[in-house]
Amino acid sequence: MNISIFGLGYVGCVGAACFASMGHKVTGVDVSATKVNLINSGRPTIIERDIEELCRKGHEAGLLSATSDVTSAVCSTDISFIAVGTPGSGHGHLDLSYIYGVAREIGEALAKKEGFHVVAIRSTVMPGTNKKVTEIIAEASGKTPGEDFAVVSNPEFLREGTSVHDFMNPPLTLVGTDSPRAAAVMETLYGPLPAEYISTDIPVAEIMKYVNNTYHALKIVFGNEVGAICKSLGIDSHKVMDIFCRDKQLNISPYYFKPGFAYGGSCLPKDTNALRALAADNYVDVPVINHIEKSNTIHRDRALELIMAQGKRKIGVLGLSFKAGTDDLRCSPIVEVIESLLGKGFQVSIYDRNVEVSRLTGTNLDFIMSKIPHLQHFVTDDLDAVASGADVLVVTNREKEFADIPARYPGKIIVDLVRMWDTIDYRPLRRSGVGTHQHQRGPVGRDWQGFLQMPVLKNESQA
Repeated sequence: MNISIFGLGYVGCVGAACFASMGHKVTGVDVSATKVNLINSGRPTIIERDIEELCRKGHEAGLLSATSDVTSAVCSTDISFIAVGTPGSGHGHLDLSYIYGVAREIGEALAKKEGFHVVAIRSTVMPGTNKKVTEIIAEASGKTPGEDFAVVSNPEFLREGTSVHDFMNPPLTLVGTDSPRAAAVMETLYGPLPAEYISTDIPVAEIMKYVNNTYHALKIVFGNEVGAICKSLGIDSHKVMDIFCRDKQLNISPYYFKPGFAYGGSCLPKDTNALRALAADNYVDVPVINHIEKSNTIHRDRALELIMAQGKRKIGVLGLSFKAGTDDLRCSPIVEVIESLLGKGFQVSIYDRNVEVSRLTGTNLDFIMSKIPHLQHFVTDDLDAVASGADVLVVTNREKEFADIPARYPGKIIVDLVRMWDTIDYRPLRRSGVGTHQHQRGPVGRDWQGFLQMPVLKNESQA
């Protein structure tokens, strides 16, 4: 099948590479010449596990290319995926201008094409967007929906860091459509994947990603709040949640139910706020959903307080992106912590092997520049330089290369935000006594009172 994909960010690049690996001929479309050139040289536009090899093989096989020419991309393909960004406002509402702009361009191109064409909305959008996109394409093309083209809603369920695996092994494939012809095309396209194919109403498909992501956000906050309660009682929260997660029948998935650091990224904050806005627009009171972001912010602030409580001014941060295995800095909770530390006069150095300032583009670049405009002065690819020069090391994600940090750098205070190590003393701390644990024999780690899983490690040589 011939496929065009509009938008070569995380969703678009992964989709393009994976579809090409399935034998489809894929044309990526983007306004960014940098992204187009990367794809046309067999390189990905993102940092992601396994993506480089797929892009290289797809390019070498002549199955993966990119262009900025919308008309040629549409006229040479059977289906066009829309995978452009849908940035959220401060109030939760989405900016759909990119979606609508691409829809108009596709419509103008379809005016020059013969035959039936499927347009699949891959971007995360609110109910009603499919209808609007259909109207825009019909107006721009002069063609009839259902007869000449159809717009389907095909939300993605990808986790950054494992998105290639998730694409090829999805929990399910969901397509919202009222066109039997389009449904047949989509079922043929996704047929080889080992997942249940679900065809449903368009609004159902449109809202599913928001429901899913809001629930994922809720699970993270729930795990963190359980951790806070357990800490106040001197109970190991991870033992509690490990038992909790053994109930696969009712408690479902263990993935998000781990006390740790605050959530971030491009999806959970935006989509949780969007669902809140949707409820407010329809006068529906949702107190739990309304307080998820507040709880997450409080948890992030606990990390800041714990770091400052160590009484040291030189802070080394290990991991800047919102999770391991990606260069995505959007809404990364540690960015806010670093911003506060810098504002309070702390000396901060940052290591993240996936983050190269010169390669950051689009909303990823815009976000970090709004928070830390001189990031290049603080971030480095030299782990030893950061670790050696800091008094306190803050571990923000579970990159494998951090596993031997305590052994490599004895004498360092290590604030572990993600349970990288299990050498933890779970006796409660008095709030007024923060930091007194440093004088006990180690290796020890502590959850600060009310803090979920942020142990402070010290080696025995420090006792």
